Amino acid sequence: MQNGAQVGTPGAGRLLGFVRVLVGGRVHDLAVQAISVDRDGHKRAGGFFADNGQLGILVDDAAPPPEIQAQIERGTAEAVRHLSRRYLN
Repeated sequence: MQNGAQVGTPGAGRLLGFVRVLVGGRVHDLAVQAISVDRDGHKRAGGFFADNGQLGILVDDAAPPPEIQAQIERGTAEAVRHLSRRYLN
């Protein structure tokens, strides 16, 4: 996993859509999934994850729409940094 994003099970959330990022001439479609966040801090939404070859973004399904948008933007920025290190170094 990258950048502190913690995932119970990637792919277990409700699919909201996809974010497409282009890095180093490669296109990556990242699934955006809404998950229930454990308020005890066991899961962190609003982040990018890379787990067993899967890439995606997790958001808190209980958050209001403006916060979900902010979580998607943060996750996208994390994804670009991760993919840039992988393909541009």
